[in-house]
Amino acid sequence: MINKIVDSPGRAVGDIFDGAIVMIGGFGEAGSPIELIHALIDHGARNLTVVSNNTGSGHVGLAALIENRQVSRMICSFPRTTNSKVFPELYKRGEIELELVPQGTLAERIRAGGAGIPAFYTPASVDTPLGEGKESRVFGGRKYVMELAIRADFSLVKCKAADRYGNLVYNKTARNFGPVMCTAADSTIVQAREIVELGGIDPETVVTPGIFVNKVVEVINPADESRLVAENRIYPW
Repeated sequence: MINKIVDSPGRAVGDIFDGAIVMIGGFGEAGSPIELIHALIDHGARNLTVVSNNTGSGHVGLAALIENRQVSRMICSFPRTTNSKVFPELYKRGEIELELVPQGTLAERIRAGGAGIPAFYTPASVDTPLGEGKESRVFGGRKYVMELAIRADFSLVKCKAADRYGNLVYNKTARNFGPVMCTAADSTIVQAREIVELGGIDPETVVTPGIFVNKVVEVINPADESRLVAENRIYPW
């Protein structure tokens, strides 16, 4: 019997190893799997390469993972946002590496990784510092830069509902990078606000099929990252 449900975030992330590449969903707060991230902090895996849209806010979630010195390299589009305090300071001191990627290119690099496409060409970074040192070609009289696909050892994703097979649906824009990250990792770990019985999700509405998911943990009342940041909370508590 297929049953991908695990009973705690800690058990869900227990296989993440030192030096792993980890994709973390989220567009700012929306879709950020904060309970899984905090469980990863407790787990203690270090020297991680994290692929995410940004570098977290305040001192919780992804920012806390970085602050705990568990991340050695970030691949992201927005390393500095309104409430990002941790990453900018570490980067200025040379204590963490950064690969900056335009947001659309980041999404496509992950999608390509999941689709088995090793590389593609895009005009996004032509004649900018982000295109320096990369192969380029001209198609139809226009210059394009080659970008490599991204795959990961693990993806941490948040969804609205899941079943024990690992079929997922998301909450509006909280979907963001989740679907492509699920396809581009060797192991996908999902926190769901609700786990429903088989048949509880209309097959026509499934966004991520269970074939791309390895573990699901139910988190009924996920933390509100904005509130934690406003309260100046620091994880570990």
